[in-house]
Amino acid sequence: MDVDAYLARLGVARPAAADLATLRTLQERHLAAVPFENLSVHLGEPIELTEEALFGKIVERRRGGFCYELNGLFAALLCELGYHASLHAAQVFRPDGSLGPPLDHAAVVVELDEPWLLDVGFGRFARHPLRLSGVDAQADPEGDFLVLDAPYGDVDVLLDGKPQYRLEHRPRPLADFVPMAWWQSTSPESHFTRSLTCSRPTSQGRVTLSGAKLIETVDGVRHEVPLSGDDAVRTAYRVYFGMALQRLPTLPGENPLTSPSLSPTLP
Repeated sequence: MDVDAYLARLGVARPAAADLATLRTLQERHLAAVPFENLSVHLGEPIELTEEALFGKIVERRRGGFCYELNGLFAALLCELGYHASLHAAQVFRPDGSLGPPLDHAAVVVELDEPWLLDVGFGRFARHPLRLSGVDAQADPEGDFLVLDAPYGDVDVLLDGKPQYRLEHRPRPLADFVPMAWWQSTSPESHFTRSLTCSRPTSQGRVTLSGAKLIETVDGVRHEVPLSGDDAVRTAYRVYFGMALQRLPTLPGENPLTSPSLSPTLP
């Protein structure tokens, strides 16, 4: 991996130490610089879960991705920087409180003096590392997070009292997520095939582009602006997410400017 190129993508210098302060900076910068997006699903691009392919997409082509891509490459970067980082599978809680399928999500666990959870691929989630051994609520710019014991040594992660996902205790290689990544990007039952989104946090909230709808949350106030024409949408991708798209993603049978609402993991 070209570590310097990756760090330049994040806008940070090579760190002097693999400590918690550096970990916090890397997570914050990754979230701010690399968007959570599912555009490949609607551009006919394959989801390739290899370090080389992910580096080419996220660093060289300056794109984003979804959980397996973003957290998969982020974990590899952390290992290159001297951290003991591993990928862990998670099941996402549905709105009705039930759990999604196994390997529904991938997150990163880093072992320092204790285990820490990092996630740069879930849409709205913690901006700072979370203590997996913490028993009290952990304050974060996105809200209060709580980590609770779950069956079989797993843990449930809650945001403002609402369960987000159940994290496995054991680590997994990136290759374990290939079948679910294929399902997420091809199945008509997947919300990634039924929605179109590109999103990242900002210093005052969050900015999201869904089809021709630009959504900005500033200090808790949500603003929606409809964009008119392909040129306006391309400009929004470039200005807000640093992505120069030759063609716009489209949902099956729809115009690129008429996509449905956001993924359930986003506000």
